[in-house]
Amino acid sequence: MKQTLLSLISAYGATGRETNVANIISEMVKPYVDDITIDSMGNVIATKKGQPGGKRIMLAAHTDHIGFVVIGIEEKGFLRVSNVGGISRNNSFTRRVVFENGVSGVLSHEIQDFNAGNFTMDKMFIDIGAKTREEAEAMVDLGDVAVYAPDIFEMGDRVVGPAMDDRAGCAIVVETLKALKDTKNEVIAAFTVQEEVGMRGAWAAAYSINPDVGIALDVTMCGDTPKGIHIAVNLGEGIAIKVMDSSVICTPSVVKSLIDAAERSGAKYQREVLVGGGTDTTAIQLTRGGIPSGAISIPCRYVHSAAETIDMNDFEAGVKTLVSFIENY
Repeated sequence: MKQTLLSLISAYGATGRETNVANIISEMVKPYVDDITIDSMGNVIATKKGQPGGKRIMLAAHTDHIGFVVIGIEEKGFLRVSNVGGISRNNSFTRRVVFENGVSGVLSHEIQDFNAGNFTMDKMFIDIGAKTREEAEAMVDLGDVAVYAPDIFEMGDRVVGPAMDDRAGCAIVVETLKALKDTKNEVIAAFTVQEEVGMRGAWAAAYSINPDVGIALDVTMCGDTPKGIHIAVNLGEGIAIKVMDSSVICTPSVVKSLIDAAERSGAKYQREVLVGGGTDTTAIQLTRGGIPSGAISIPCRYVHSAAETIDMNDFEAGVKTLVSFIENY
């Protein structure tokens, strides 16, 4: 399980630039499914067939990673950037970033405004070591997107690195497909694109799949750090089963089925009530005439930073819960 996670969080895959991750996931799941397609949006749709009379269960986990798009190149070679997705500017000062072609740089901010507390995106830039505009243009193009570099390390059972949001969810779906035996229910796993800019891939995937029930896999915040946010989710205390967030109220019967699945499998779980944020759950639930939907969330400290932190015990609880849900829904 850990190797699957490490492989996915190490891969480049900025929002709108997910092809590399799609190819890796396709190879990972190929032995465990009956069909794989990549739709016009770039979503990977992997189907494990069920039996006559079974339900169509959609799983969704997004492949994209927040980033910084190049919007200008200055005379001295510095790159002006804007955000792609929900960037925390405070978490980004002097971070190493990397482009799809392997070029690395330092993400920084005009120092005078930074010291004055004015953290604005239009004052941010990337230093890629170029001395002139021409030198920089030979290394990157306008529209290229940088992401936090995959500087990954472990702290006991905990794994730290960027792109846990949502490669951790993708890894749970991959491991679930590996663990599933023949089931009555058909499973359609959608590894979606562009979640960070409006759940765009999930809208298209849910419409084409038209499932009987949809489950999204994503990270959620933790409230267990000193003077942290107010959310009753703790790292290492089990997978989180979403009740609601600011964009969705999960279907109560699906929430109950997920809780029953966790209890049946012996997995530790927590209830998640998040006052902000949203996931692919929303897109699934609001598709067509409405689809019963829920979500399994991986507790994660320091979300949308270069050091997103999860606990492998929670990860394993997520796999157990999802397998039990699919086998018994």
